[in-house]
Amino acid sequence: MATANLVNSVLVLSFDAGMDESGKPIVKRKSFNNIKTQATADQLYAISQALIPLQQYPVITIERHDARELYA
Repeated sequence: MATANLVNSVLVLSFDAGMDESGKPIVKRKSFNNIKTQATADQLYAISQALIPLQQYPVITIERHDARELYA
């Protein structure tokens, strides 16, 4: 049976930057690397709420991207 080891987490905020000239939405993203892998969803959400007022655009999504190494 394979096992997975969490090795890295990234917090990604996506923002609504308006529309382009053809009417398509412009989405900008900011990534915060080297997030502690032990951080809970509640902790990341709290940090996101502290960062959002410092940003230029309204937030669309808050995501956590985890990288795992797989072993046999």
